Amino acid sequence: MKWFRRKSEPPWEVVGCECIDPAPMIDDDDDLDILRVSDTTTCGTYIFDLGKCSPQGLDYTNAVLFARQQLIQVIVKHNYNVLLEESWTLTLYRKGRLHRIEVQYAGRPVYVSGKVPPLRPPPFMAVLESQHLFS
Repeated sequence: MKWFRRKSEPPWEVVGCECIDPAPMIDDDDDLDILRVSDTTTCGTYIFDLGKCSPQGLDYTNAVLFARQQLIQVIVKHNYNVLLEESWTLTLYRKGRLHRIEVQYAGRPVYVSGKVPPLRPPPFMAVLESQHLFS
């Protein structure tokens, strides 16, 4: 039996990371009838390979928005329709000229009866617009 050694690949290097702690997404002013609250936080990890393209500010924003949309689809499958609180972590990786974005998005699902309130933007998205973020 022959053993083949895998060529050693350089690891992904962390270029930068932004973490947003759980923030409430429903105000006390909202007149909502919450029927069920999940016992646990639902979370998902989403990876975006950018190849040799250098990431721009819009790439970070789109990655967080996409991750949130995917998480909402997951909670809808479990009979919830709104996230009571949301948090996210965005990490930028580099390996040579390749770039990768990882988004971990988490939220506390609830079921609201009646009309679902319109989606607000994810919390603290302005953090991603700063010029010095991952330079």
